[in-house]
Amino acid sequence: MAEPFRAIIGKSGASVRVNAFLRHNFRWIAGGFLLTYCSSFGQTFFVSGSVAEWQAAFQMSHGEFGRLYMFATLASALCLPFVGRIVDIMPEHRTILISMPILAVATLLAAYAPSVAALAFAIFLLRLFGQGMMTHIAMTATGRWFARERGRAVSLVVLGHQGGEATLPLIVASLSVAYGYQAGWVAGSLALLLVGLPIGYWAYRKPRTPQHAVTPVAQHWPETPDWTRAQMLRDPIFWMLLSGVLAPAFIGTTVFYHQDYLTAFYGWPPHYFALSLSVLAVSTVVFALICGALVDRFRAYSVMPFFLVPLAGSCFALGSGGPAETLFGVMVLLGMSYGFSSTLSGTIWPEIYGTRNLGALRSLIVSTMVFATAAGPGVTGTLIDRGIPLETQMIWLGSYCLVAIGMMVIASLCLRQRRRDLEANQKGLP
Repeated sequence: MAEPFRAIIGKSGASVRVNAFLRHNFRWIAGGFLLTYCSSFGQTFFVSGSVAEWQAAFQMSHGEFGRLYMFATLASALCLPFVGRIVDIMPEHRTILISMPILAVATLLAAYAPSVAALAFAIFLLRLFGQGMMTHIAMTATGRWFARERGRAVSLVVLGHQGGEATLPLIVASLSVAYGYQAGWVAGSLALLLVGLPIGYWAYRKPRTPQHAVTPVAQHWPETPDWTRAQMLRDPIFWMLLSGVLAPAFIGTTVFYHQDYLTAFYGWPPHYFALSLSVLAVSTVVFALICGALVDRFRAYSVMPFFLVPLAGSCFALGSGGPAETLFGVMVLLGMSYGFSSTLSGTIWPEIYGTRNLGALRSLIVSTMVFATAAGPGVTGTLIDRGIPLETQMIWLGSYCLVAIGMMVIASLCLRQRRRDLEANQKGLP
């Protein structure tokens, strides 16, 4: 029974190698984890905790605040391709010296915004330097600094997102009950300046030299050439991969945004959705780590075609309905897809397009993903208003995932052939 797992993570000494990996790379893994954790201050789950207070303070309706949040998010997505390029221009620890204080200022402004315009600017900064740059710096640095065990490194770094989701809402809720909602934002600002900034700077001040693969499976992989952003945009394979990469962002945001609609339509108890989120968190962590091991053994482009299979299953399950326990199965499937996609998003791009311009490349990709998260609720909500129920749309989205799987299978085969051609060219073969 253990053999299949050993085939994925290695031979009998796998646990020893994992401990050695963490011991030798602690500062870079810890730094990346810290940055993805700090991205929580710009994530929807954190910002949404103060929506009611902001609406009351500025006399805004749900729709008015929703539009403000959407436009602030879209503005951050437009700016990220330009701001994100600084990771290619200056060392990562210096980008932390710029981004972390700006994020801290944004949290203070969110707490004491004197006007709607100031609040909109605060949310714009939170989305750009929280959700955007914190994750962007961590994933770019990890993708650039690790080669042989890039999958394992990325799968550990992305767990900062789940760490933030598991701890920060409880901490902020406790502070809000005791001292008011502003206390949570002030505490976040202090934590960023007193903990996040010095530790992040220390962790990334010493760059890591990547060690290239020497395993029997990987020793013949040729060196990946460095693409520019313009070259990547002209590559048809990029667009085939992007068709699948954007699906979890669009579909996941849609499901969470319309949770009240789904539970009411199917008659599911509302608390079941909250309970199912713990299943989602556990599944995401487990499958992020599994994906990291698979990527290190088989390459990201070989794993890529499979991560939308569980997402398609979750869409068809939500479109078909069933008993309330269906939600737990849906969250397991979503967690599988989320876990795989979070690791793949940090490994697939440096594997295909190199690392020299990785900041510029990833900033554009992350920007499109932010657009997808903003578009999901808006597009599906408009269709609901037009008389197309969400359960029908979920069937459509599941079908889209199947089409995207086919596109990624083609992309994977093309990348495999590209790899063979590159290897032949580098060896001087005809």
